[in-house]
Amino acid sequence: MASMKDIKRRKESIQSTGQITKAMKLVATVKLQKARGKAENARPYFDAMYSTVSDMLARSGNIEHRYLKAGDSDRKAVIVITANRGLAGGYNSNVIKMVTAGGMTPGNSLIYAVGTKGRDYFVRNGYEIAADYSDAVNEPLYSDAQQIGEDVLEAFLQGRIGEIYLAYTEFKNTVVHDAHMVKLLPISRDDVQAEPAGKDDLYVSYEPEEEEALDIIIPKYINSLIYGALMEAVASENGARMTAMDNATSNAEDIISDLSLKYNRARQGSITQELTEIVAGANAIS
Repeated sequence: MASMKDIKRRKESIQSTGQITKAMKLVATVKLQKARGKAENARPYFDAMYSTVSDMLARSGNIEHRYLKAGDSDRKAVIVITANRGLAGGYNSNVIKMVTAGGMTPGNSLIYAVGTKGRDYFVRNGYEIAADYSDAVNEPLYSDAQQIGEDVLEAFLQGRIGEIYLAYTEFKNTVVHDAHMVKLLPISRDDVQAEPAGKDDLYVSYEPEEEEALDIIIPKYINSLIYGALMEAVASENGARMTAMDNATSNAEDIISDLSLKYNRARQGSITQELTEIVAGANAIS
């Protein structure tokens, strides 16, 4: 049985850890509120961009376009959004599992890493890191998404990759975050669905021609999806960290309660033993 000194030392250590996890929970809560607000404010733009591309593809018929067919290469680019820090439950591992379970191997994929946790995992397991944008996950800007989009589109147009995927975590609510992997290019009409035409819908014509319009709108569409994923990922990361730190704080409180009980029992036992020895000594003298 542990001594009173050992129990007291362990209790103090757990109390110190509990204070840290409680502080981290509060910080994550503040960051979550900020990130969720940004994601919600930007969502109408992403929805409008998606609707625009869906409408264009629905009205374009059997148009042939470079963004609508796979490239010559068998390699796939995967933009993987994870965190730069741990202590967020299964947030990072869920995204990584989504990529590896989706058939992405070191031989057939190029990783565009956003977040050091994902980058380090893929480096250890032999994947080629085409680019590292880990700084972008701290405070995502649209310019960060634009840079990532330009890089993967350049690789696609040069024939170095045949498909582009995006792996990230979608924010549902404070405790629910779902890992997703979506195909960005080539865009298939099956991947986007236009809303049914209503009587109030206006006829849309494109100037310049549809091919040129797609050259302009699809890169913006890709950039908007990447930026939206960054916003969702940051909110999910902080939600996951808040939940993990809340659970850790609760566990610390349970352990402290248990240690307090053990300490009191040990103290009571020590007092009882001392009284017994005193009584026994007094009887021996008398």
